[in-house]
Amino acid sequence: MISIFQKKEFLIDKLQGITDIHNHILPGIDDGAAGIEDSIQLIRRFHSRGISNFICTPHIMNDYYPNTPESIHNALEKVKEALQANPLLKEIKIKAAAEYMMDQSFLELLEKNELLTLKDKYVLVEMSYFQAPINLKEILFKLQTHGYKPVLAHPERYAYYHSKDLRKYEELRNRGCLMQINALSLSPHYGTNMQAIGSKLLEAGMIDFIGSDTHREQHIDKLEMIKLNKRISAELQKVIDKTKAFFKI
Repeated sequence: MISIFQKKEFLIDKLQGITDIHNHILPGIDDGAAGIEDSIQLIRRFHSRGISNFICTPHIMNDYYPNTPESIHNALEKVKEALQANPLLKEIKIKAAAEYMMDQSFLELLEKNELLTLKDKYVLVEMSYFQAPINLKEILFKLQTHGYKPVLAHPERYAYYHSKDLRKYEELRNRGCLMQINALSLSPHYGTNMQAIGSKLLEAGMIDFIGSDTHREQHIDKLEMIKLNKRISAELQKVIDKTKAFFKI
């Protein structure tokens, strides 16, 4: 007899042991952690859930967050020093990359080969939530000609790409884009439309990696409440396993 009181499964439990490849936990350099205390608290919360490896990805947006490798690594060193001073967090593994807005400034950095990558030449990129770059094809082509592999952050959040047939997403993948879904998109956090498209992309096998995109503690609060969706659980497990294996640090 099947019990009606079956244990609920939560996404956070499936993420144990993963490397979080998209987050904003470095202090004071974008719209994420405001200071080192916030950074450590976010890491402590993740650590309590079995997530101890991080690739930090602060924004690089010319007009809003003009970060550089120097500013990012300075923030990273502050976190590393604080972690070493905390006996319970010394096992944390943490490194830095960036989340690049694909704009004209990004092309200039690309030409100089000054990109901070997730791994090898895998680079995390994003687009405006209002419209895709006019020269998106040029940007993707230049990334490939320079040997980079673009990982598009949260494709489910670009409402102008939403469609029943996912054709625009297929075009991006044909142009070499890998795709990283936000874990919070498996809930209505960003809106039900984003949740629905995220599920469709997973079902279609278009998602390669998963990340938290955590900016603040409230995001972890919500992440802890996400129940597994049985309809997409098989594809989601593949994405989680691939992320764990590929970005192990």
